[in-house]
Amino acid sequence: MDRLEFRAASSLAAVFSVRLLGLFMIYPVFAAYAQGLSGATPYLIGEALGVYGLSQGLLQIPFGLLSDRFGRKRMIVIGLVIFAIGSIVAAVSTSIGGVIVGRVLQGAGAVGSVILALVADLTREESRTKAMAMVGITIGTSFMIALVTGPILANFIGVSGIFWLMVGLALVGIAITEFVVPNPRRISIHRDAETVPTLIGAVLRNGELLRLDFGVFALHAMLTASFLVVPGLLHDTVAVSPHDQWMIYLPVLLVSVVVMVPAIIVAEKYRRMKGVFVSAVAALVVSQMMFYFCVGNLYALLTALTVFFAAFNVMEASLPSLITKAAPPDAKGTAIGIYSSLQFLGIFVGGVVGGWAHQTGGTAAVFVMTSVIALLWLIAAATMRQPSYLTTRLMHVAEGVDAESLAARLRRVPGVAQAVVIAEENVAYLKVDARSFDAAMAESLVGAS
Repeated sequence: MDRLEFRAASSLAAVFSVRLLGLFMIYPVFAAYAQGLSGATPYLIGEALGVYGLSQGLLQIPFGLLSDRFGRKRMIVIGLVIFAIGSIVAAVSTSIGGVIVGRVLQGAGAVGSVILALVADLTREESRTKAMAMVGITIGTSFMIALVTGPILANFIGVSGIFWLMVGLALVGIAITEFVVPNPRRISIHRDAETVPTLIGAVLRNGELLRLDFGVFALHAMLTASFLVVPGLLHDTVAVSPHDQWMIYLPVLLVSVVVMVPAIIVAEKYRRMKGVFVSAVAALVVSQMMFYFCVGNLYALLTALTVFFAAFNVMEASLPSLITKAAPPDAKGTAIGIYSSLQFLGIFVGGVVGGWAHQTGGTAAVFVMTSVIALLWLIAAATMRQPSYLTTRLMHVAEGVDAESLAARLRRVPGVAQAVVIAEENVAYLKVDARSFDAAMAESLVGAS
């Protein structure tokens, strides 16, 4: 990446981060806080925690499409303003119903797809993968930081204070967008970063992509449902208030990262992705069953938390990689858009169904539900095909090329498995095996064309 591309990627990653930090900070402290709201029931607490995922999941793709017409920065600012309004509503509400309205508005500021599209506008084809990786790393880092800092901040400013903090973070995001993020020279459709409506049907008919979509749906449904009851379990078992539970989350998350890094290296470098993937899902099953059977046992509870977050982090790192491997080269953005929407819908379902289970059957019922979800995912994961270990390469092509002819020649290049040339976008989308791809030959063909 050159200096301008690095500035674009890092500043947009920061915009992503300031929004996610606030959303994740309330996870470990919300259930205890919501019990003091008027009208609160376990079901409504679950709905309040997860409902932002419904509006986010439904509006993620439309926001991206609207940005093609009305501008990336404009839609990011509009989304952050809506997010700030929702945060204000949640902060001032004294009833669970008011917080639910605020959470719906928070999710309605669904700018994630727009940010990725703007990253694509501001980077060259050969730099885009690194830029997207920078944004992805920021998302994972924000989640871990938020789980630790959320309880600490709640101890000083309360959960309502965290909602007010989200307003401030939204304003920071708007300032970064307006004054730090470069302006794109032009807005283009990028099939590697955006949803293309005409490709949605083909993506939804792809069985391997559907397995992965179900995976991210299940993962975030389990996460959201678990946070309805895990803080209470820690309080009852370890006698640690939700405000002090960062002391538990911090070492657990550090251990999970230590486990995650070698797991991902083995999966990617030594091409053991399916084995690592299925093992991580099996670990999720074990963690949920441990939560169910070992209530009240301190060591079992801490072990279950560690196993869960280790597996969670492995999946958060590997699922996006698997999506890019399984998606057709010209439908990567569409596959990611659907995947992201299912992730947020999983948050919603986890909150609502988890809240219902908590209200009707207590803590045990929540872990019965999450165990069933994990087992269904394990069945789906065990039947997946071995990943192709192909990566997406983009190459700029000159105007007026014969798209079909160039694509046919590119498919004969060593290491190229798939090639699609979109003449109107001046881009060749390739799926290649990095170990055998003859980049020089591909570049010479594109240059000659």
